Amino acid sequence: MQIPLSRPDISQAEREAVQAVLMTPNLSLGPKVPEFEQAFRDYLGVKYAVAVNSGTSAMHLVMRAMGIGRGDEVIVPSFTFIASANCIMFDGGRPVFVDVDPDTWNIDPAKIEAAITPRTKALLPVDVFGQPADMDPIRRIADKHGLRVFEDSCEALGATYKGRKAGTLGDAGVFGFYPNKQITTGEGGMIVTNDEAIYKLASSMRNQGREGMGWLGHARLGYNYRLSDINCALGIAQMGRLEEILANRRNVAEMYVARLKGHPRFRLQKILPDCRISWFVMVIRLNDDYTPAQRDQIIENLRKQGIGASNYFPPVHLQPFYVEELGCKRGMLPVCEALSDRTIALPFHGHLTESEVDRVCEALFSLL
Repeated sequence: MQIPLSRPDISQAEREAVQAVLMTPNLSLGPKVPEFEQAFRDYLGVKYAVAVNSGTSAMHLVMRAMGIGRGDEVIVPSFTFIASANCIMFDGGRPVFVDVDPDTWNIDPAKIEAAITPRTKALLPVDVFGQPADMDPIRRIADKHGLRVFEDSCEALGATYKGRKAGTLGDAGVFGFYPNKQITTGEGGMIVTNDEAIYKLASSMRNQGREGMGWLGHARLGYNYRLSDINCALGIAQMGRLEEILANRRNVAEMYVARLKGHPRFRLQKILPDCRISWFVMVIRLNDDYTPAQRDQIIENLRKQGIGASNYFPPVHLQPFYVEELGCKRGMLPVCEALSDRTIALPFHGHLTESEVDRVCEALFSLL
């Protein structure tokens, strides 16, 4: 692709940080792991942070630390990356999918209470595309029913909701560091929480269940979800440049919005006035008179012109595994399904030039 869908923002500082670790014997379980965790605690103002090898691993550990197990239900939107639901299934839990708001594309708080049953143990709102979910009504519902709240902020590092940072609005939050995210460690994730029990359990389980008994002592069932010092060195350098990275992405987003807003053939995600989005992707939603096949043809034509494009996201509840396992069917979540059928993700990263944005928009407009 001449204009790829995404690319990481890597500078000489990151290259030097990784090289410095390679000159030491501490490639894993060394000093860079707690240093990376400290950078997150400082940035988010939380008591605890646990670095792991992916956002998916982070979500799994939070599910286990919260005691979500066989037969327990967790309410989650279907308009999200599949890991948000998979992490519930890993230990026998059951995701209960709830529809999304047609404008913000986040979970619709008004739809949550009807989905609560005696088996419901937690709510898992997702900060879709870097915009925090509407957390105040979600927390009120959780408090009313005695439920835990687990925030999937994998796409939202740097976002705020009513002045509070994404990832800190529930009992625990998670971030992901895949190369298309705001910052990257290649692969990696982070759990953040003020709950000491979640912190201690997650810390132990990420490292084969070890807890104060030496390398061959294992207090509980655990996993190898560790993040290496090499990855953490990259993450530390990225955190040192976080405001610069976010500003670059915001600048590109503003160029796009200036050209795309108000177009009669599609609309953009609505940003709530009390939210500051952390720009993750640039997604448009075609009007309802477009069919999924027409959307797919637009994407294919953009790719033929050397412009990266994709659908974003297909509904999780209609993925083959969930259709087979849970009996999900089309029509269950009409807002999510209509949205998913008509989304197009355009090239987005912090170093797109104005001429590249112009080229993408002109190509898109010519296909509508």
